[in-house]
Parts: sequence; C-alpha cells; structure tokens
Amino acid sequence: MTCSSGRNQAEALLQWKKSFYFFSPPPLNSWSLSNINNLCNWTFITCDYTTRTVSEINLSNADMAGSIAQFNFTPFANLTCFDLKNNNLEGPIPSAIATLSKLLVLDLSNNSFIGAIPLEIGLLTELQYLNLYYNDLNGTIPPQVTNLPKVRYLNLGGNYFVSSESDWSHFLPMPCLTYLSLSFNDLAFEFPRFILNFHNLTFLDLSLNHFSGPIPESLYTHLTKLEYLNLSNNAFQGPLSSNISNFSKLINLQLGANQLNGSIPKSIGNMPYLETVELCANLFQGNIPSSLGQLTKLKRLVLSSNRFNSTIPSELGSCTNLTFLALAGNHLSGKLPMSLSQLTEITELDLSENLLVGEIPSSVISNWTNLISLHLQDNLFEGNIPPEIGLLTRLHHLLVYNNTLCGSIPSEIGNLSSLTNLGLSGNQLSGPIPPTLHLLVRLTHLDLSKNKLIGKIPKQLSNCGKLMGLNLCHNNLTGEIPSELGSLLFLRDLLDLSSNSLSGSIPQDLDRLISLQNLNVSNNHLSGRIPSSLSNMINLNSYDFSNNELVGPIPSGGAFRDKNVPNNNAFAGNVGLCGDAQGLSPCKPIPSNSGPRKDKTRFVIAIIVSINGLILVALIVVGVLIYNQRNRWPNQVVVTEDDVCVIWERQVTFTLGDIVRATEDFNENHCIGKGGSGKVYKAILWARGQVVAVKKLNMSESERIQVTNQLFENEIRMLMKVRHRNIVKLYGFYSSRELMYLVYEYVEKGSLRSMLYGQECAGEVLSWPTRLKIVRGLAHAIAYLHHHCSPPIIHRDISLNNILLESGFEPKLSDFGIARLLNPNSSNWTLLVGSYGYIAPELALTMQITEKCDIYSFGVVALEIMLGKHPREVLSSLSSTKEKIFLMDVLDQRMPPPTGLIAEQVVFAVTVGLACARTKPGSRPPMNFVAQELSMRTQACLDEPLGTITIGMLAGLTSITI
Repeated sequence: MTCSSGRNQAEALLQWKKSFYFFSPPPLNSWSLSNINNLCNWTFITCDYTTRTVSEINLSNADMAGSIAQFNFTPFANLTCFDLKNNNLEGPIPSAIATLSKLLVLDLSNNSFIGAIPLEIGLLTELQYLNLYYNDLNGTIPPQVTNLPKVRYLNLGGNYFVSSESDWSHFLPMPCLTYLSLSFNDLAFEFPRFILNFHNLTFLDLSLNHFSGPIPESLYTHLTKLEYLNLSNNAFQGPLSSNISNFSKLINLQLGANQLNGSIPKSIGNMPYLETVELCANLFQGNIPSSLGQLTKLKRLVLSSNRFNSTIPSELGSCTNLTFLALAGNHLSGKLPMSLSQLTEITELDLSENLLVGEIPSSVISNWTNLISLHLQDNLFEGNIPPEIGLLTRLHHLLVYNNTLCGSIPSEIGNLSSLTNLGLSGNQLSGPIPPTLHLLVRLTHLDLSKNKLIGKIPKQLSNCGKLMGLNLCHNNLTGEIPSELGSLLFLRDLLDLSSNSLSGSIPQDLDRLISLQNLNVSNNHLSGRIPSSLSNMINLNSYDFSNNELVGPIPSGGAFRDKNVPNNNAFAGNVGLCGDAQGLSPCKPIPSNSGPRKDKTRFVIAIIVSINGLILVALIVVGVLIYNQRNRWPNQVVVTEDDVCVIWERQVTFTLGDIVRATEDFNENHCIGKGGSGKVYKAILWARGQVVAVKKLNMSESERIQVTNQLFENEIRMLMKVRHRNIVKLYGFYSSRELMYLVYEYVEKGSLRSMLYGQECAGEVLSWPTRLKIVRGLAHAIAYLHHHCSPPIIHRDISLNNILLESGFEPKLSDFGIARLLNPNSSNWTLLVGSYGYIAPELALTMQITEKCDIYSFGVVALEIMLGKHPREVLSSLSSTKEKIFLMDVLDQRMPPPTGLIAEQVVFAVTVGLACARTKPGSRPPMNFVAQELSMRTQACLDEPLGTITIGMLAGLTSITI
C-alpha cells in the first residue's frame, strides 16, 4: 500500500468516524491520527496484504448511529466487503456506493436507511451478497438489482417497497441466485414471474405482502431446487397443484393465510425432506391426505382454520418426529386414532373446534409426556377424563371445555404442577371439586362452570394464589362461600359462583379483591347483608347479587355508586334489600342529631365559610394581576408579586380559584395520591367540563424557592412547552413562600404501580401486548425529554409511580422536572433524589446526574413490567455465579407464557431492559436508539425456544440490536 493511498483511506475513515454516535464504549479507539500509518491493524478493518489496501470494512453490531452520506467511497477501489448490519444508520443509500466496483458483500440490514435503492447499484457487477433487510426503504424495486449476475443472496425484505403490474417486466435472470426474500413489504398483484427464471433458488420468501391470483404452475417446474418456500400471509387463490411434489428437496412449506382452496394433493407425501407444513387459514376441504404419514421427518403440521371434513388419518401416527400438530377449526369427525400414541415428541396439540367423538383414550395420552399444550375443546368427546392425564407433568394448558365428558374430575390433575390454564366447563362432570387442585400453584385461569359438580367449594383453592379468573357457575355446589377466596389477590377477570345452591353470608374478606372486574353470586341462597366494604373493590365493572335472600342496604361507594352498571337488575329478587338501585325501596333515613352538637356544627361551618371568603378575595387579587400581565409571554401568563409566582397556559380556561373550589380547599377527600414530593388532588371542573390533577409539593425551609428568580421562571416555561403524547401535560404553576402547586392533565387509570400490583400486590394483570405498548411509549417519552428538548430534560425519578395510564393503557410520564424545580441551579446533588430500587448505582459514588441515570431507571421499569415484580434478584444474579435463570421462570407468572410474535417482542423488551440497566453508565444505550428499536423490532433475540432462553444469554448480548 503506498503512503498516499493508505493516508487517503485513513483520512476518509477518520472523517466518516466524526459522523458516528456510539451507544456503548466507542470501539474505534484505534481509528486515530496518531495511528494513521497502522491502518491495517485498525479494528473492523481488514487489508489485502498483497496490495496493502483496505479490503473489508465490517462495522456490524457496532452500537452506533449515523449515516454513510459522509463516507468518501473513492479511495476504496479494492473493497470487497462492506458490512454495517445491526446498527442505527439512517439517511439514503448514496449512489456513490457504485464506486466500490470490486465489492463482493454489501450488508446494510437492520438499520434505518430511507428512500429508494439507488439505480447505480446495478454497477456492482462483482457483488455476490446483497442484504438490505429491515430498513425504511421505499419506492419500487429497481430492475437494476437483476443486473448483478454473480449475486447468490438477495434480501430486500422488511421495507416498504411497492409494485405495479408492469414493474417486473424489465427484470433479468440471475443465474447464481440461491436465496431471495422480498417478505414484509407492500408488494401486490400476481406472483412476480421474473422469479421463475432463478432456476438455482433454494430459498424463496414472499410472505407478508399483498400478492394475489393463482400460484403459477410453472413455479413447480422451474424452481425444483427449492428447500424453503414461504408464500404465507398474501391473497393467493386457487388449488394447490399436484406438481408440488416436484419440490423433492423442500424442507419448509408455508402457504398459510391465503385463499387457497380444493384439496391437498396426495402427492405431498412424495416430499421426503419436509419438516414444516403450514397450510392454515385457507379454504382447503375434503380429506386430510393419508400420504402425510409418509413424511417421517415432519416436525410441524398446521392445517387449522380450513374446511376439512374427514377423520384424522391414522397414518399421522407414523410422523413420529412431530412436535406441533394443529388441526383446529375444521369439520373433522370420528375418534382419535390410537396410532397417535406414537407421537411421543409432541409438545403442542390442538384439535379444538371440530366434531370429534368417543373417549379420550388413556393409552394415547399417556405417551404424550412432552405435551405443553393440549386443546380438545369444542368437540363431542364423551366418557371420563382419564386419570393418566396426571402423567403430562409438563402441561401448561389443558382445555377440554364444551364436550360431553362425564364422571368426576380425576384427582391426578393435581400432579400437573406447571398448569396455568384449566378449562373443563360445559361438560357433564359430577362429584366434588377435587381437593388436589390446590396443588396447582401456577394456575391463572380455572373454569369448571356448567357441569354437575356437587359439594362445597374447597377453601384450599386459596392456595392457587396466581388465579386471575375463577368460574364455578351453573353447578350444584352447596355450603358457604369460603372466606379464604379473599386471599386470591390476583383475581382480576372473573369470580363467578352464580347458579349454585350456596348459602350463608357473603364473606367480608372478598373486599380484598380490589382488582376484580366481574363478580357474580346470583341465583343462590345467600343471606345476610352485602358487606359495605365491597365498595373497596374499585375495579368492578359488573356485579350481580340477584335472586338470593339478601337484606339491608346495598353498598353505596365505589362501583356501587355508578348508576350505569351493565346489569340494571343486579339486586333483583332480594326482597330484603334497600337502597338507590332499580327495583329497590329506599332505605329508611337515620334520625339526625340535634342540640348542642348541631349548634357546634353550625359554628364550625361559619368559620370555614369566612376563611374561604378570605381565600377567594386573595385569589381575585391574583386573578387581576394575571389579567394585567397577559401579554407578557406569548404562550404563558406569568405573574410575580413579592413571593407569589403564577405561570399559566394562555389556552387554559380555568383559574386557580376554580381548582380551590373543586377540591374544597384541597380537602383530603379529593386526594388521589401521595408521594415523596407531595400529594396529588383530583379537581373536577364541572363548569369547564374538564378534570385536572393538582400536585401540591412538600417544601421544607431549606427548599423554599426564590420564585421571582428569572432562572426559575425559565425552568417552568420550559416544562410547559413539553408536548408529547406519552408525557403528562403541565397546564400551570402557582407558588408562594410556603406553597407550590403544579396543575397537570388528569390521567384516568392512575399509576402503573397500582395497575400492576394494586394496594396489596393484586393489581390488574396487564396483557403482554399492553405491557409492550407501555414500555414502548415510556421509551419514546424519555427519548423526547433527552433528545428533543433544548436544553435536555433529565427526569431523575422514573418509577412505576410516575407512569400513568390512560383508558387505552397509553402510558404518560409524569413528574418530569420536579427535582430540577426544587434545585434549579445544580446538576450535582447532595441528596439522592429518586425512588429506591430505581436509582442508578453510580449516583452513590459520583452524585452526578446524567441522562444515563434515567436510562438505568427505564431499564429497571421495563424489566419490572415484564417480570411483574422488581428485578433486583435478576439484576444481582448477573454478577454472581448462581445457576442459570430461565426467562420463562421469571416472566410474570400470573400470565400464560407469550407465544409467537408477542413472545419475540417480550424477549426483545427484556433484552433492552437488561442493556439499559447495565452497571456501567457508558454501556447503556441512549433513549432515542432504544425507542426506535422497540418500535421496529419483531424478530426474536435468539433462535431458541422461549423455554430455553436464560437471562444470562440476553444480558450477554453485546448489542441490543438483533
């Protein structure tokens, strides 16, 4: 390498480096002027030692942002590999990239490149590998990409490419191409026939587009070397050709979610290498071909949601490598073939929503010891539930509801220690509820309704402490409602004991079920009063006490105050009840007290009225000051008078006086929250049709602020300019020497902590998609504060208490800037401000606040949302030599494990949380990167089953990009 060419290359790389932003410790320390003569030893650089020039630039997984617009391609004429995958590079792909005429490998996948593919890319005639997967590229795919005769691998998936009917006419054959993916775009119209000229293809993925029309017959004759074919999630129509057997080397066949019809050709059995067959969600009908039994390597067979009307072919028992079999949602009839007992590797079996009959054969299921999920619901099975069910100790889901099963529930079900969902409803089961059910400590949903069960409700069910739904309705249960059910603190979805023969009183302990949304005890023989403490069940959406023998007044607080409950007859059929509800007589009034006590009350009221009058006068004075100063600021109204400061949004129509009246001078009855920095009050401004939240800050002598300070006013104005869908809006501010109030928009569902845990760790159990939505929204909020506010705003106290939820579970970050307001002149703290368990570890040593402190707190919160508990044990385990911790074991056990795409996103969210909660501040990724990644990523972090992924695996990833 000549000195001039080496220096030119080094200078070009150093100039490009200036445009990078690194999220973890910069990996390019060797890229420096002092090392300019040692270019071939720079990290990520490989030289051709014959020419002594740079031959490879590999910055994949470098944890960096930037673009390649600033890169000077000219000095790199001998470059053969340019690999930038798995970063956060953005901007267009420059046409100058065509100057890399000797390039063999170009990988820009998993970035944020935008715009069209430059036409000049067709000049890279030596290229063998081109990967642009998962960017934001758009427009049409230029035919110039087919001018690359040596390309073997071409992946343009995961972008926004579109097509028209004529777009493919100028595409050329690519004789060397073996891998082609156009998946996850917006491509439409018929199958792109130019692909039929790629005779050496072994991998073809056109899934997740809008292709329509028939699958061309020539596909089966032109692409006979295919090993992987995925056309799923399109709109292909017509029958599946018998010539499909020409794909004699095919391993993976995925045609699901189309509009294919007719029967599955018998010739499919002549494809001996098939391991995956997915034909679900089509219009196939007729028989399931018995020739499938010839596919001895088959591991996954998914034929659900079609119109098959045959029996289950016994030949499927020969597919002894099957781990996943789904035939649900068809019209299959007949009995379960005994040959299915040979499927000893099966882990998931779904035969639901068919017309299957006969008994569940014990000799068959006893061999399915690897089963995790068994779905037999909505069929016509009869006979007993075989006790051999207790051998399936790995089972998580057992659903056999809506059949005609009879006999007792086998006590052996208590052996299924991993069970989370047990559904036996809608059968003819009899006998008592087996006491062994209390051994199912992981159970989240138990439904035994609509059977013929007798006896008492076992109080031992309280041991199933993770139950979220319990349905025992429409049986013949007797005795009292066990008070122990009040300890099922996670009950959220349903507690239905209706239509039995229960007697006695309603236990007061049920008031502990503060997360419960639906309660039904109707149509029993319950007596006594409805406990008034049930008003504490603040999340009740519906309740039904009808047709019992209850007496006395109905509860009047909480959900019972709502006159719009769905069931207007919730108390009907109880002649002894009284109160303000449809069909009930008013309760007799309690005589009021008189005499000296009454006079004393009048005296106190007079004093209160006088004090409020003085307050009102003071507020009028402040209001006049506000009016006289309205043009001081374009967006806010600011008034300072001695030690009084009022800053108000100009668009706001209410006044501080309205708030004082609405809260009855900040009466405790209007207090909806308490925290380290003060109390929060709810103010309903009826005249304005608005609800706001008012935070009254606690201020000690040392914290009293010189409110006339210009710097302080600037801080307030800056906070009031914050506009983001995931950040609570600040309407106004009032401060005096003694008091400080902040007026925010009111967020309906309250804090995430109360929703996740509740007052007794029994809060609403949020679904996995909702949790992911909350994590994403929170990331965007913090990224906005850090990267889109000038100057950047550091929150300093991110915790579950400061994340509020709207009615649609959209998160809103609150209390931003509070700590800064209390000490606006310093970024160095003499006191740790924040919530215990969320404070970055470096604060204890440096007392220096940076954005990295917020990022750590976000990581802890993200993990807590996914785990359903504080992650302190998980985080501490990373620095120890303890045994492996499996992700499945620490995810919120109140929820069934996530599956499919949701599982992948959950794994990625946990990976992001672990990256943000790293001990070293410099290794935590910035929030703008985190927010973007969480919004875009859908693929799994590891190509592993969820049950095998460990926390150590995820924490060990060097980058959060996947």
